[in-house]
Amino acid sequence: MRFKVIPGQFAIAQLPAGSAVPAWATQGAFSSVTATTEELSVVCEESAVPEGTTAQKGFACLQLEGPFPLDSVGILHKFLGPLVRERIPIFAISTFNTDFILIHAERKKLALEVLQRAGNELIS
Repeated sequence: MRFKVIPGQFAIAQLPAGSAVPAWATQGAFSSVTATTEELSVVCEESAVPEGTTAQKGFACLQLEGPFPLDSVGILHKFLGPLVRERIPIFAISTFNTDFILIHAERKKLALEVLQRAGNELIS
């Protein structure tokens, strides 16, 4: 599978359920907003997250080269298997076209090595 690294450092933020999507949530090279009955979850560049916001920072973002048909089976399983075996935690986001994987930045180098050893291709 082919994948690339999205430049920057990312954060995963949590806002109360029913919150309006703040302007800072959709700035930058990559962002994702998910609203549920329990929370508003925002993934964005960590520099955009205001002080005092509940968030975990320091993530690298990998993007699988898509698009993938929506009836595809096992794409994430195949890509994430090597990371699971190395006990590298992930945070996955799926879109209509592809998947994004967030990994703690301090584990990025190891994750890239593991993924490439497993036959995945890092592209620019």
